[in-house]
Amino acid sequence: MNRRKFMLAATSLFATAGRAGASGLLLASDPSAHPLDAAWSLWKTAFLSPEGRVIDTAQGGASHSESQAYGLTLAVALGDAESFSRILAWTQINLGLRQDSLLAWRWLPDAPVRVPDLNNASDGDLFFAWALGLAAERFGDDSYARRATEIAQDLARLCLAPWPDGSGRTALLPAADGYRREGSLIVNLSYAMPLALRQVAAATGVDALRRAADDAEGAMAQLAAVGTMPDWFALGPSGPEIASEFSDRTGYEALRVPLFLLWSGNPAHPAVRRHAAALQAGRAALSGSGIPTVIDRLSGVTLESSSDPGYAAVAALVDCVAAGGMDGAAIPPFTAGQPYYPATLHLMALLAELEGYPGCLPL
Repeated sequence: MNRRKFMLAATSLFATAGRAGASGLLLASDPSAHPLDAAWSLWKTAFLSPEGRVIDTAQGGASHSESQAYGLTLAVALGDAESFSRILAWTQINLGLRQDSLLAWRWLPDAPVRVPDLNNASDGDLFFAWALGLAAERFGDDSYARRATEIAQDLARLCLAPWPDGSGRTALLPAADGYRREGSLIVNLSYAMPLALRQVAAATGVDALRRAADDAEGAMAQLAAVGTMPDWFALGPSGPEIASEFSDRTGYEALRVPLFLLWSGNPAHPAVRRHAAALQAGRAALSGSGIPTVIDRLSGVTLESSSDPGYAAVAALVDCVAAGGMDGAAIPPFTAGQPYYPATLHLMALLAELEGYPGCLPL
């Protein structure tokens, strides 16, 4: 296990470079602190329990492997070892219930059985392994690195599957169970965060995850040739097709795809450009009354919008980068007065901007 590979790959990801002072970001009073410390503090107050449970306020107060893993990733990015330890402990006690190294996907606060379904969610497991690998170096704990390797191995063993077209490509399935059909696979590309897959692969030696990142970006480009990213689709013998029992709209799942591509250092990807065009058309139709959050992927027509600033932050970063990344971005100030999901995407967009897109500082 080469922990140093994790941090060599990630050094620039979490660099602060001191340039945020003029950006309008919420700055901590200590000038040596991370420029997102104050926003992180607000996020923790709103969504993190004293025990380390990340609370999805729009989903009945449930917690997910995704929410826990996103919290871990933010904690290590902000250098918050104490919050990292709390989130990790709660997650392993309450979601680490499977016989393998993956996590059960959901914990329900008011159910007689808090974890009624032991199936995993591969995006939660991926971010969990990524955060652990980063934390191994940042916080100096080798046990994190060993745990990241175990997760990576089981993620590759249980959640990677060959495309049914015989091309030799692989897909990251949403979970170990339930997404294989006779002759096809059900795929959600927002689960395949390219940077996380590549850094986990480099650190753990599970190279199948790197190949899955390459193939996911290829699938994104193939789909972008005809429309924005679908939340869900099927991979059949002839390639991507509609999955009849799942939504193929560009919705709250797929809006992560352009954000994750930008965070992964791929601003020229066709899916980013396609999403930027749909956002521009949608905002014009909405006349400033919200941000498109559900889009018909073929026509580009906006079907649903939101006023939550986290979605506006993602859209502003996508817009700025697509326009050349030199004229600033209309990223709103962070607020915890929004649900968990857009608030978390808000912080992620700010992290991606800080690392890779200095010309997109908030206006």
